[in-house]
Amino acid sequence: MKIIVTRIVPDRGLNILREAFGEESITVTQQDGPIPRAELLKIVAGIDALLPMLTERIDDELLDAAGPQLKIVANNAVGYDNIDVAAAKRHGVIVTNTPGVLTETTADFAWTLMMAAARRVGEGERFLRAGKWTCWGPMQLLGMDIHGATLGIFGMGRIGQAMARRALGFGMKVIYTDTFRMAVGAEKALSLTYVDKETLLRESDFISCHCPLTPETRHAFSTAEFAKMKPTSVFVNTSRGPVVDEAALAGALKSGKIFAAGIDVFEQEPKVHPALLECENAVLIPHLASASVETRSRMAAIAAQNIVACLRGEVPPNVVQG
Repeated sequence: MKIIVTRIVPDRGLNILREAFGEESITVTQQDGPIPRAELLKIVAGIDALLPMLTERIDDELLDAAGPQLKIVANNAVGYDNIDVAAAKRHGVIVTNTPGVLTETTADFAWTLMMAAARRVGEGERFLRAGKWTCWGPMQLLGMDIHGATLGIFGMGRIGQAMARRALGFGMKVIYTDTFRMAVGAEKALSLTYVDKETLLRESDFISCHCPLTPETRHAFSTAEFAKMKPTSVFVNTSRGPVVDEAALAGALKSGKIFAAGIDVFEQEPKVHPALLECENAVLIPHLASASVETRSRMAAIAAQNIVACLRGEVPPNVVQG
């Protein structure tokens, strides 16, 4: 067997592959950052399995370069917008992902961003480290309360529901919008109210984005959306960068259309729009929502288990339906 892993991942995943196929079957690229495209196209030739990251584009060109021996692309992520699933199907290649594994960790981090942005944690730390804090002041760096506020969730999948569960502990009213409405019983269990997007924008004190990236959700939040939000509102995105128009978000933050933002993902990672970098009221984090030791280890393990199942002639547990 010949298996390529495009980045160093936790040993839990690599050990599963080693035990199944032997050390000599596995190549882990050692570069710091995404593997250059030209190099990737070379090293995939004749492989049986590919374990890529979101940073690798899997399309007809790569699948042609890999050749007919390639059986599986096991994405080391829940999302798979980096993979042309239709192209993989044409080539007879199975695509898998790692669903469910990062739900709670990502929800934890979305709350981290929400709280940090609302209470101006980033600004406060920079203020202190710069030696500007000389005394306590009653009007110093005032933020927004979370308890008792209205949380709007854009996309009520696994992570959106995990967000809603956490909101119960803060006594928040939770409204949501999604392509599909949840069953009444499920809404009651989480004290949810289904609304349209316009109502979500108008009524929310906090908006947290948890939708997949699709043609319909690309720039789902742009100038028009930010203009409809409360000037005291806080916007959080841990879904996909292109869901948000970064230039529009920067404009809304600078003009006071919204109070603050917490952003973990960006349109053209690792680049961040220069105007957004200038916003003191934005908490900007380098795609860390799933970055706990346990969660990243489980992601690698699930991707590896998908490969092992496929190469043993079994149906992998996490096949993407495209």
